[in-house]
Amino acid sequence: MEERTVLIVEDDPNIVDILKFNFEKEGYNILVATDGASGLELAQTGNPDMILLDVMLPKMDGFEVCRKIRDKQQTPIIMLTARDEEADKVLG
Repeated sequence: MEERTVLIVEDDPNIVDILKFNFEKEGYNILVATDGASGLELAQTGNPDMILLDVMLPKMDGFEVCRKIRDKQQTPIIMLTARDEEADKVLG
């Protein structure tokens, strides 16, 4: 079976630990970035199969990271957020 890579872009270490543990348990290779700028770089250089992207990040927010990724690639992105406003959901 081909190993798949998931990029986690999240600044909360507790959330990163939980996600990383569960994905690794299922056999995924994990890349982690703790801010938007490094997340964008890893998305472009790490060749992930999927990206878990927090909305509220230091250096560059998740919406901006998503827009920049979409300019160059179509990697599936799941947005992670505590925001619950309708406008945030539509923007995501």
